[in-house]
Amino acid sequence: MANPPRNLALRVAESDEDLEAWRRVRAEVIPNERVATIEWMRASMTPERVYLIAELDGEVVGSGLGGRSDFGHAGLHPRVVPSARRRGVGSAILRELADRAWRLGFTEAGTQVDDEGSLAFAQRYGYREVDRQIELVRTIGDETWPEVPVGLEIVTVADRPDLWRFAYEPLGIQAFEDMAHATPVRASLEQWERDWLGSPEATFVALADGQVVGVAVLQLDADEPERAENAITAVLRGWRGRGIGSVLKRTTLAWAAEHGIHELSSWAAQRNGAIRRLNERLGYVDRGVSIAVRRALPFEA
Repeated sequence: MANPPRNLALRVAESDEDLEAWRRVRAEVIPNERVATIEWMRASMTPERVYLIAELDGEVVGSGLGGRSDFGHAGLHPRVVPSARRRGVGSAILRELADRAWRLGFTEAGTQVDDEGSLAFAQRYGYREVDRQIELVRTIGDETWPEVPVGLEIVTVADRPDLWRFAYEPLGIQAFEDMAHATPVRASLEQWERDWLGSPEATFVALADGQVVGVAVLQLDADEPERAENAITAVLRGWRGRGIGSVLKRTTLAWAAEHGIHELSSWAAQRNGAIRRLNERLGYVDRGVSIAVRRALPFEA
């Protein structure tokens, strides 16, 4: 494994300036994806979650994110800008994150890789592939608002903030169980309210006689306001097969068109055929693949 260069410095990102530098690295390495805002990053900080920045001769060239993943293991995510790769920076970030995770009691680490070079890097450190997600994208045109079936009401969380908490159980829990990942998603009510709520004005809830039977979430992009992400679309099991998911999804398309968004992206587990078929019927097309890899902790000395 590559030795870290002597002029490399790793430190925890704490100031707004540090966090903005972290965001710039993330945006350069993964330009197609939304980057969390500084406000969200601060709100998400826990004793288990750390943001690192890596500097070569005082210039920020890498970032790291470590914390508990939605699957329960330690999520370790090193990123290095292309101009500074193959110099030991990524290895140094990964080892620092892995050491921190081991000290916190984690026994397994995972991450996502999006290209062959990143996959090869992960495999050198003993990671193995466990799952894949497909990125789908939809160009927004002149979209029409869907007709809402009789007996169903679609409201936003901006209008009814209380509904997101009520959506967690049983709908949110069922949605996590049915995402068809290799390992079930584990998210508490606190995480549901903090991590899974999108922009309230673009988070839609389907109600039937006052009961939450479906949700569709858009995550807006503060840096690229012409694009957004479909974070989650879910329907209560007993209400599936009635077109509610399609109505919710088409509601997000119409809202996006009305608010100047030109592109929506969405991620789905490769084995989740139902949501992929719904996306394809609505005009989404495949753009990329993200590979989930795992390995045991600790790393070898």
